[in-house]
Amino acid sequence: MKKKTILLIALFLHLSVMLFGQKAYFVDGFHGGIWGHYPVGYTSFIVEQLNKHPNWKINLEIEPETWERDVKLDPVALNALKKFLSDTTAYSRVEYVNPAYGQPYLYNISGESIIRQFAYGMKMLKTHFPSLNFKTYSSEEPCFTSALPQILKSFGYQYASLKNPNTGWGGYTRAHGKELVNWVGPDGTGILTSPRYAIEALKPNSTWETIASANSKTYITNAFADGIENPVGMCLQDAGWHYGPWLKGDFYQPTTYTTWRNYFENITTVKKAPDWKFTQEDVLTSLVWGAQVLQKLAQQTRIAENKLVQAEKIAVINQLDRGTAYPVQAIDEAWRGLMLSQHHDCWIVPYNGKKGDNWADKVSHWTGRTNQIADSIWKTSVVTATDQRYLKVYNTLGTARTEWIRATIPAGLKNTNIVVVDNHNKQLPTQRIQGNQLLFKASVPALGYAVFEVKKSAEKTKNTGAKIVFQSNGDCVLETDLYRIHINSLVAKTLAGKEFVDSGAERKFNELRGNFYKKGGFHSNTDQPATITVLENGPYLISINVSSEIAGNPVSQLITLKQGQALIDFKLQIDWKQEEGIGEFEETRYKDTNLRKAFYNDKYKLLTLFPLALKNQKVAKDAPFDVTESKLEDTFFDSWDSIKNNIVLNWVDVVSGDQKYGITMFSDHTTSYTHGQNFPLGLTTQYAGQALWGRNYRIDGPTIINYQLLPHQGNWKQAEISYQSEQIKEPLQVNTTAVKPAVSQQSFATLSSATLAITSCTYIDNDLYIRIFNSSNAPTKGKLKLNFKVKDVTFINLDGSQISRASLSQDAKGAKEVPLNLKPFGITTLKLSKR
Repeated sequence: MKKKTILLIALFLHLSVMLFGQKAYFVDGFHGGIWGHYPVGYTSFIVEQLNKHPNWKINLEIEPETWERDVKLDPVALNALKKFLSDTTAYSRVEYVNPAYGQPYLYNISGESIIRQFAYGMKMLKTHFPSLNFKTYSSEEPCFTSALPQILKSFGYQYASLKNPNTGWGGYTRAHGKELVNWVGPDGTGILTSPRYAIEALKPNSTWETIASANSKTYITNAFADGIENPVGMCLQDAGWHYGPWLKGDFYQPTTYTTWRNYFENITTVKKAPDWKFTQEDVLTSLVWGAQVLQKLAQQTRIAENKLVQAEKIAVINQLDRGTAYPVQAIDEAWRGLMLSQHHDCWIVPYNGKKGDNWADKVSHWTGRTNQIADSIWKTSVVTATDQRYLKVYNTLGTARTEWIRATIPAGLKNTNIVVVDNHNKQLPTQRIQGNQLLFKASVPALGYAVFEVKKSAEKTKNTGAKIVFQSNGDCVLETDLYRIHINSLVAKTLAGKEFVDSGAERKFNELRGNFYKKGGFHSNTDQPATITVLENGPYLISINVSSEIAGNPVSQLITLKQGQALIDFKLQIDWKQEEGIGEFEETRYKDTNLRKAFYNDKYKLLTLFPLALKNQKVAKDAPFDVTESKLEDTFFDSWDSIKNNIVLNWVDVVSGDQKYGITMFSDHTTSYTHGQNFPLGLTTQYAGQALWGRNYRIDGPTIINYQLLPHQGNWKQAEISYQSEQIKEPLQVNTTAVKPAVSQQSFATLSSATLAITSCTYIDNDLYIRIFNSSNAPTKGKLKLNFKVKDVTFINLDGSQISRASLSQDAKGAKEVPLNLKPFGITTLKLSKR
């Protein structure tokens, strides 16, 4: 027995020596910038530490505008850093891993915004570091989204990391895999990636770290035991910290510092990494959804995002139409403000900063300027002159549209019967509505415009069509050619009379309900009778205001329907009379290290609920350049170690198990949604109480949100929900004028399918760039028809490099056609030269 014991001890010691003799690696560096955190002179500190520690390598995630300041305030150190970055080999001691202009989370903004974040960031960085190349994407925060592989690859990236071990307050990715994976996005593009390993557990007694944040012995030995031959940990330190090399104390040794590129090209020996078909639900998030401050800035960012993309397209239309100069500088300034408003710190620490100049205040200022610029590109002032009766309506989508349009009535026609006519003098369905507005239905061609005229009419508006009636029992019934809606009922006439409301559910349809913990528990706006006021009663638009209250606070729910329109519009306003506490419980002794926090559990927040008469419900939701068909049993969690992706970007769709019928909810801002086997679809509407870092996320004004519902047949793809979302984001825009435009109708580019979307149109120098997205989960072929002179068309990558020349053909009317063939959820960019 003694001999066996001695042999076992010797074997154990031998294995221990072998194990601890294996080398581990660590990715160190810095994260931040002048907007987040980057003290004057900090570049000097970085350079000093690099010189002091010759074996130290670092990775940079620094806001590009930082170096603009350093040119003036720390030029010697900036020049020294340039020398480090001039080494473009894998052996360089410094690698730039995230060039994004405003360091956004990515999952909460549009795909087009993500592209601009990289493009503008890279452009500015190269003015300071001309030889800079971008090989590996990495972020200290959870700045990830499912479609990132195709974006990164198109910008020239070869590698990525899905780790954020030291800053997981706002989330982290799902643990998966070993040393490397091939991160595969929704379009099928893969990128070699260091994941958060399956063994990379969340750190005990922490709500912001994984065990990879400091190369602990436990982390490294677990990695070796799982077959990871070259384990790597990571921490991109907050710029402003003065630690120098990060690893201190009892960490695993030997550990070598490395850049990410060096790790991929000179260290890891994995020859074929397994595919990981990464979905948006692998990005796990935990921001304070429903908090009023977050709600407002998300709305402001969304409005600016949509306005700016439309303004660019209208500027292109005007240039093609009448040679109007494309406003490059103004658009660049507008994008700067928008990109900064998408900064992750806006979303996770909105209250940080001086009074009147915190992150939320900055977002209001930045987006306000973006909107001002966007509007100035095409919008006229409010109509006052009696002769401003011509309406030039822009359509910025790649398909023709026939929709209801709102416009202001010219001052000289306020007190007369009016009608809107098209360029053939054909009268269009027209209705006066409140606020000196008129509504008319018109057709506008793809990526172009049509001109209409407001005229006096001898006839009064027809009085049959959409209507609101009160039945003898007091029920208010809203009826159009598509719907019949009354209390707790929504019948879609053209969908075989399908009733979409589950009348037997515990909750009512469009009910507000939440836990007011200072007022005894759950309250609902259905606890007392509501008052209904008719605002508009046809014949084309009908609208009511449902007035109620919740926990003593007045509630207004505006419901609007239009004849022939499938979308049902809602506007909610809650006029809070006092401070409220809304959520699972009152945080009285907030601790960062507590895994459980009140703001995690949406079930107790104020929700707008939609119980649906759909059996075996399945959920789909959009994401940047993606649609995810959910695998979640429910959306709920109450602890940092169990967070989920319960995000609604633009829309969430619920369909029956047989995919016969469904209903889509569209939100006017990024937030969370609720759904579960025994819990209805819901929109997170209000949280109030303590949250991250013990800050009081208080109610400081009315809550105002807009949302839409769309009952439909089939699943999200069959119902073309992505196209409907594009229509909401880019409504038809009206420009008024006193002079009739010379051309009454024009289309400059048309896509052959609504499945394809033009996500942007811009000019760079004298060339036109058009980006197209395939919103389907299947390959899509089509054509882009061009109704203007073009000499050459090239498919290019996002970094500007050429992929291939496009073949140009000509149709019978002389228009040029470009064939398209896009992968599922694929994007492609065309460069069109007229010379």
